[in-house]
Amino acid sequence: MNDPQIREAFHRTVLREHHNSPTTLVVNELGLEHGACRADIAVINGHMIGYEIKSDVDSLKRLSLQINIYNAVFDRSSVILTECHLNEAMHIVPDWWGVILAEEITHGDTHFRYLRRPRKNVNTNDYSVAQLLWRDEAQEVLMKLGIRGAQLRKSRAFLYKDIVELLAPSVLRRTVREYLKKRQGWRHPG
Repeated sequence: MNDPQIREAFHRTVLREHHNSPTTLVVNELGLEHGACRADIAVINGHMIGYEIKSDVDSLKRLSLQINIYNAVFDRSSVILTECHLNEAMHIVPDWWGVILAEEITHGDTHFRYLRRPRKNVNTNDYSVAQLLWRDEAQEVLMKLGIRGAQLRKSRAFLYKDIVELLAPSVLRRTVREYLKKRQGWRHPG
Protein backbone atom coordinates (compact mmCIF):
# COMPACT_ATOMS: atom_id res chain seq x y z
CA MET A 1 0.00 0.00 0.00
CA ASN A 2 1.22 3.49 -0.79
CA ASP A 3 0.65 6.82 0.97
CA PRO A 4 -2.28 8.03 -1.21
CA GLN A 5 -4.17 4.76 -0.65
CA ILE A 6 -3.66 4.89 3.11
CA ARG A 7 -4.40 8.61 3.35
CA GLU A 8 -7.62 8.43 1.32
CA ALA A 9 -8.92 5.45 3.29
CA PHE A 10 -8.01 7.07 6.64
CA HIS A 11 -9.86 10.28 5.70
CA ARG A 12 -12.87 8.32 4.46
CA THR A 13 -13.16 6.02 7.48
CA VAL A 14 -11.37 7.05 10.66
CA LEU A 15 -11.60 10.82 10.12
CA ARG A 16 -15.14 10.85 8.64
CA GLU A 17 -16.70 12.37 11.78
CA HIS A 18 -14.01 15.05 11.97
CA HIS A 19 -14.69 16.05 8.36
CA ASN A 20 -18.37 16.46 9.21
CA SER A 21 -17.75 18.63 12.27
CA PRO A 22 -18.01 22.40 11.76
CA THR A 23 -15.60 22.95 14.68
CA THR A 24 -12.84 20.73 13.31
CA LEU A 25 -10.27 21.33 10.61
CA VAL A 26 -8.54 18.41 8.92
CA VAL A 27 -5.40 19.39 7.00
CA ASN A 28 -3.05 17.44 4.76
CA GLU A 29 0.66 18.30 4.87
CA LEU A 30 0.68 20.83 7.71
CA GLY A 31 4.08 22.53 7.72
CA LEU A 32 5.86 22.44 11.06
CA GLU A 33 8.82 24.58 12.12
CA HIS A 34 8.65 26.50 8.84
CA GLY A 35 9.03 23.50 6.59
CA ALA A 36 11.48 21.42 8.63
CA CYS A 37 8.77 18.76 8.57
CA ARG A 38 5.22 18.29 7.36
CA ALA A 39 2.57 16.44 9.32
CA ASP A 40 0.91 14.09 6.86
CA ILE A 41 -2.49 14.74 8.45
CA ALA A 42 -3.41 17.20 11.19
CA VAL A 43 -6.73 17.37 13.00
CA ILE A 44 -7.42 20.67 14.74
CA ASN A 45 -10.37 21.08 17.05
CA GLY A 46 -10.06 21.48 20.85
CA HIS A 47 -6.68 19.80 20.42
CA MET A 48 -4.01 19.47 17.76
CA ILE A 49 -3.53 15.88 16.63
CA GLY A 50 -0.86 14.75 14.17
CA TYR A 51 -0.65 11.62 12.04
CA GLU A 52 2.50 10.42 10.29
CA ILE A 53 2.02 7.85 7.50
CA LYS A 54 4.64 5.21 6.73
CA SER A 55 3.54 3.16 3.73
CA ASP A 56 5.16 0.09 2.18
CA VAL A 57 7.33 2.31 -0.04
CA ASP A 58 8.45 4.68 2.73
CA SER A 59 11.60 4.57 4.82
CA LEU A 60 11.88 5.15 8.56
CA LYS A 61 15.14 7.10 8.22
CA ARG A 62 13.54 10.45 9.06
CA LEU A 63 11.06 9.14 11.63
CA SER A 64 13.11 10.16 14.69
CA LEU A 65 13.41 13.75 13.42
CA GLN A 66 9.72 13.83 12.52
CA ILE A 67 8.82 12.56 16.00
CA ASN A 68 10.84 15.34 17.66
CA ILE A 69 9.10 18.00 15.58
CA TYR A 70 5.62 16.51 16.10
CA ASN A 71 6.34 16.36 19.84
CA ALA A 72 6.93 20.12 19.91
CA VAL A 73 3.49 20.90 18.44
CA PHE A 74 0.85 18.20 18.77
CA ASP A 75 -1.23 17.32 21.83
CA ARG A 76 -1.46 13.76 20.54
CA SER A 77 0.36 11.97 17.72
CA SER A 78 0.08 8.65 15.94
CA VAL A 79 1.97 6.79 13.28
CA ILE A 80 -0.08 4.98 10.64
CA LEU A 81 2.02 2.20 9.18
CA THR A 82 2.00 -1.02 7.26
CA GLU A 83 3.14 -4.39 8.55
CA CYS A 84 6.60 -4.08 6.99
CA HIS A 85 7.51 -1.20 9.35
CA LEU A 86 5.83 -2.43 12.50
CA ASN A 87 8.73 -4.03 14.38
CA GLU A 88 11.26 -1.29 13.62
CA ALA A 89 8.81 1.54 14.31
CA MET A 90 7.88 0.15 17.73
CA HIS A 91 11.50 0.72 18.81
CA ILE A 92 11.47 4.34 17.55
CA VAL A 93 8.02 5.69 18.41
CA PRO A 94 7.58 7.10 21.96
CA ASP A 95 5.23 5.14 24.18
CA TRP A 96 2.72 8.00 24.33
CA TRP A 97 2.31 7.95 20.52
CA GLY A 98 -0.51 5.97 18.97
CA VAL A 99 0.33 3.15 16.58
CA ILE A 100 -2.21 2.37 13.85
CA LEU A 101 -1.73 -0.59 11.53
CA ALA A 102 -3.06 -0.14 7.98
CA GLU A 103 -4.10 -3.52 6.59
CA GLU A 104 -5.30 -4.13 3.07
CA ILE A 105 -8.39 -6.29 2.96
CA THR A 106 -10.47 -7.57 0.05
CA HIS A 107 -10.99 -5.45 -3.06
CA GLY A 108 -8.31 -2.95 -2.09
CA ASP A 109 -10.15 -1.71 1.00
CA THR A 110 -8.02 -0.68 3.94
CA HIS A 111 -8.74 -1.49 7.57
CA PHE A 112 -7.10 0.46 10.42
CA ARG A 113 -6.31 -1.29 13.68
CA TYR A 114 -5.15 0.62 16.74
CA LEU A 115 -2.28 -1.27 18.30
CA ARG A 116 -1.77 1.53 20.79
CA ARG A 117 -3.97 4.56 21.50
CA PRO A 118 -2.22 7.94 21.72
CA ARG A 119 -1.86 9.66 25.08
CA LYS A 120 -1.50 13.35 25.86
CA ASN A 121 1.83 14.99 25.09
CA VAL A 122 2.92 17.04 28.10
CA ASN A 123 6.07 18.48 26.51
CA THR A 124 4.96 20.75 23.68
CA ASN A 125 7.06 23.80 22.83
CA ASP A 126 5.25 27.15 22.84
CA TYR A 127 7.56 28.71 20.26
CA SER A 128 7.01 25.78 17.85
CA VAL A 129 3.25 26.17 18.31
CA ALA A 130 3.47 29.92 17.61
CA GLN A 131 5.36 29.13 14.38
CA LEU A 132 2.15 27.68 12.96
CA LEU A 133 0.91 31.26 12.55
CA TRP A 134 1.51 33.11 9.32
CA ARG A 135 3.28 36.45 9.67
CA ASP A 136 0.09 38.52 9.22
CA GLU A 137 -1.69 36.34 11.78
CA ALA A 138 1.14 36.81 14.28
CA GLN A 139 0.97 40.56 13.72
CA GLU A 140 -2.79 40.53 14.27
CA VAL A 141 -2.40 38.59 17.54
CA LEU A 142 0.12 41.15 18.77
CA MET A 143 -2.07 44.09 17.69
CA LYS A 144 -4.93 42.62 19.74
CA LEU A 145 -2.49 42.59 22.67
CA GLY A 146 -1.78 46.30 22.20
CA ILE A 147 1.51 46.07 20.29
CA ARG A 148 1.95 48.78 17.64
CA GLY A 149 4.45 50.33 15.24
CA ALA A 150 7.97 49.05 14.70
CA GLN A 151 7.47 46.05 16.95
CA LEU A 152 5.06 44.62 14.36
CA ARG A 153 7.66 44.93 11.58
CA LYS A 154 10.20 42.68 13.30
CA SER A 155 11.16 39.32 11.82
CA ARG A 156 8.79 36.41 12.31
CA ALA A 157 11.15 34.95 14.91
CA PHE A 158 10.75 38.05 17.09
CA LEU A 159 6.99 38.15 16.53
CA TYR A 160 6.70 34.55 17.74
CA LYS A 161 8.98 35.27 20.69
CA ASP A 162 6.79 38.22 21.69
CA ILE A 163 3.61 36.15 21.40
CA VAL A 164 5.08 33.39 23.57
CA GLU A 165 6.11 35.94 26.20
CA LEU A 166 2.70 37.64 26.24
CA LEU A 167 0.32 34.65 26.15
CA ALA A 168 -0.13 31.85 28.65
CA PRO A 169 0.53 28.46 27.01
CA SER A 170 -3.15 27.42 27.04
CA VAL A 171 -4.20 30.77 25.51
CA LEU A 172 -1.46 30.49 22.89
CA ARG A 173 -2.60 27.01 21.87
CA ARG A 174 -6.25 28.07 21.70
CA THR A 175 -5.35 31.18 19.67
CA VAL A 176 -3.26 29.21 17.16
CA ARG A 177 -6.04 26.62 16.76
CA GLU A 178 -8.56 29.40 16.09
CA TYR A 179 -6.35 31.00 13.43
CA LEU A 180 -5.73 27.68 11.70
CA LYS A 181 -9.45 26.92 11.64
CA LYS A 182 -10.25 30.39 10.20
CA ARG A 183 -8.12 29.81 7.10
CA GLN A 184 -10.51 29.24 4.23
CA GLY A 185 -9.95 26.61 1.52
CA TRP A 186 -6.51 25.87 2.90
CA ARG A 187 -5.08 22.38 2.39
CA HIS A 188 -8.36 20.66 3.01
CA PRO A 189 -8.28 17.06 1.82
CA GLY A 190 -10.16 16.63 -1.44
